[in-house]
Amino acid sequence: MLEKFLNIFRIPDLRKRIGFTLFLLAVYRLGAHIPTPGIDAAKLSQFFNQNAGGALGLLDLFNGGNLRKLTVFALGIMPYITASIIFQLLTVIYEPLAKLQKEGELGRRKITQWTRYVTVLLAVVQSFFIGLTLTSTATGETMVTLSKGEFLPLCVITLTAGTAFIMWLGEQITERGIGNGMSLLIFTGIVVGLPRGIADLYQKAATQAWGGFTPIAIVLLIVIMVAVVAFIVFVERSERRIPIQSAKRMVGRRMTQASNSFLPLKVNSGGVMPVIFAASILSAPLLLQNVSLFGSGPLRDTSFLGPIFRALGPAEPWYVVLYMLAIIFFAYFYISIIFRPDDIADNMRKYGSFIPGIRPGKRTSDFINDVLTRITLVGALYLVAISIIPMFLMSGIHFNHLWLIGGIFDRMPTWVTNGLGLNFYFGGTSLLIVVGVAMDTVQQVEAQLIMRHYDGFSPKSGRIRGRRSW
Repeated sequence: MLEKFLNIFRIPDLRKRIGFTLFLLAVYRLGAHIPTPGIDAAKLSQFFNQNAGGALGLLDLFNGGNLRKLTVFALGIMPYITASIIFQLLTVIYEPLAKLQKEGELGRRKITQWTRYVTVLLAVVQSFFIGLTLTSTATGETMVTLSKGEFLPLCVITLTAGTAFIMWLGEQITERGIGNGMSLLIFTGIVVGLPRGIADLYQKAATQAWGGFTPIAIVLLIVIMVAVVAFIVFVERSERRIPIQSAKRMVGRRMTQASNSFLPLKVNSGGVMPVIFAASILSAPLLLQNVSLFGSGPLRDTSFLGPIFRALGPAEPWYVVLYMLAIIFFAYFYISIIFRPDDIADNMRKYGSFIPGIRPGKRTSDFINDVLTRITLVGALYLVAISIIPMFLMSGIHFNHLWLIGGIFDRMPTWVTNGLGLNFYFGGTSLLIVVGVAMDTVQQVEAQLIMRHYDGFSPKSGRIRGRRSW
């Protein structure tokens, strides 16, 4: 394994790509220590301690703790993700945009350019509402040291510029580095917080936070984390292989022989994107609930919107239900974008390939679509379980906030309604992102090695060994 790892540094191009990626990730982490001017750090930290958990904690986790400190990168890549969701939805329902996407590289560049414009627009809107929240006087004090007229434009300009710079960093990593730039930025934000999560767990063990049950809880937590990681790796590598046969045919003056192959369909083709999309959508009410408009107090205190914001709060039953449905929806939505059964069937018929027992053309397309529908449901349920179960253990689900005749939910145990109070860094969502992004990046590095006739990392990826020269 050490020899295979050293092969990375024997390839000049791959060595430069990895070095470039690490440099830009270091630049991203540098921005996490540059605060937005005019912020009262103590009051902002107190606000987060009072409102952390659920979508707010998850949003801060994706941003690498930048939102908690309101650094220049506080918005993170969420505006870019939201803009990507908007355009991916439009390509499905708006025919001119769908035609533009099919025009090849030129069409994709045009859509990417529009996505950047919408990202900047969303960053302006989100930073404006964040500024309104921080300067709200409904609680009797603000979290800024400047006047509202000075802080609002400064906040909008700073956070919008930070978002645009992060978007540029992600695109540069994807184009000139190794791995998916946006996913690696999220990965970095989570990994840098793991030592803090481990320290928090150690403090809970030292202070016997759960009484006599503390040693058992720590052991169970470690076992569950190892089991979750193993389960994530197993599912991420699982695939449904559809057998394909190719008949003899003439290619120029040569006769190609009949061959057998397969079409691999991953159980979780969407990776972590459905979870990120769902969290991005559900974070909107959380950002708006503390906004004060026209001096009437926060929106969460109004008679009409107040109950809605409270029902969509962290760990509330309706929030959990919508989160689960959003993950399932985006799992199917994402697979419908990256997989085109009609195109696959047409290409198979064009090259003389077929699925045994299935007629080429429409029947093949329907068969592939049916298989995709079934395995995508399995992948979506897997994402729901990975996301919801750790949330249930950390903050619980507030079933006691539901009104029901007989008060059944009021008699539920405290660990069900309030959880165990664990840190977000041990959540299934963070583990899913870390493991998923790490596996994708390793696969890309392995592909670069194999392309240059070096051995890959996995035992089944052996190829011609490269020369031992730098």
